[in-house]
Order: sequence, then structure tokens, then C-alpha cells
Amino acid sequence: MTELDGNSLAGDLAEIFARDMTAARFTCGGCRHTGAVATLRVWTPAPGVVARCPRCGDVLLRLVHTGGSVLLTLGTTRLEVPR
Repeated sequence: MTELDGNSLAGDLAEIFARDMTAARFTCGGCRHTGAVATLRVWTPAPGVVARCPRCGDVLLRLVHTGGSVLLTLGTTRLEVPR
């Protein structure tokens, strides 16, 4: 096993995020419901977008556009992507 830094993820992440993500499937951590991202219940216009599980209402995704970044929170993990 070889330890690498996060730069080694560049190709894999580009492959995942460079497409229509509404067809991607989610699994809710609360109720274990699965479905397409397109079926999430989305709430706006908060400081960003909040997407909730259509079955139990748990927050699954938060997306906030700031001046220089896009902040994506999936569950308890936040990913900040520079613009």
C-alpha cells in the first residue's frame, strides 16, 4: 500500500463531478432510503441550497456559493472548491 497526497484524486474526482449529478444515487444516513439525487427535496433561498431526504427529511447536501468558492457539504463532510 502506498500513501499519496490528495492530488492523486484529481482524475477520479473530475470523472465523478464532470457530469449531470442528478442521476447519481444517494443513500440517506438516517433512514437508509436510496434514490436519485433528482428526487431530493431542495430548499432555497437560504444562504445556499439545502437538499433533504424525501422520506425522512434528513439534510443530505448543502451547497453555498461564496465570492471565491463553492462549499459543498455532504453529511458531516464539507468540500470547498475554489472557483
